Amino acid sequence: MRTYGQYCPIARGAEIFAERWTPLIIRNLHLGCGSFSEILEGAPGLSRTLLSERLKQLERVGVVESNPKPDGRGRHYELTSAGHDLFTVCQSLGEWGAHWLEIAPQHLDPFVALWSMCKALRRDRLPDRRVVIRFDFTGRPHRERYWLLIELGDTEICKTYPGFDEDLYITAEAEAFVKWHAGQLSWSQATREDRIQLDGDLSLARAFPTWNARSMFAHILPIARTATSHAG
Repeated sequence: MRTYGQYCPIARGAEIFAERWTPLIIRNLHLGCGSFSEILEGAPGLSRTLLSERLKQLERVGVVESNPKPDGRGRHYELTSAGHDLFTVCQSLGEWGAHWLEIAPQHLDPFVALWSMCKALRRDRLPDRRVVIRFDFTGRPHRERYWLLIELGDTEICKTYPGFDEDLYITAEAEAFVKWHAGQLSWSQATREDRIQLDGDLSLARAFPTWNARSMFAHILPIARTATSHAG
């Protein structure tokens, strides 16, 4: 592990927290990702090798603990008390980012927004039957399609057709979907402007936006940047 060589708690904490991908791994564990594959799914771009390295490092410093799964296949990961405390740093960082940083084009990955939404669904409002929702995201270099499978209170995002009848079709601009989940765009405005369109089961279409618990930072109003000029 690289070290600043300083006794300062900020320096020592940064040696752990400021490693690339570590805050996202801690975030995913806090959101309930318990398996290696679940953690990896919520961090597109993170390699299996680097995730394995980071998890081992976090276990060594007492932030994460793991135990063999009952079936013997892989391990179950969770935050320790120190890890839950470290998540409060993630939360403070997120609040700062939501307040001061704009959502730029490079941040408009609809899969991440869909994944995040599924981790925060209001499960008491979900249908009590199997439901398949197809998502087609536009406004990206390549059109992206995913399926949300809901069954017995469990949810799964599928990147290939899950093999069941589709109940609802949602076509959305990636920007509109991301900003809706982030709390920067209302559902009514997005649908009124046809930036999000729904087809299929009408009862599901009406209910869908009520399932979304939104981002944990959706309540934070961003600070609008204003251009300033200086007299020469």
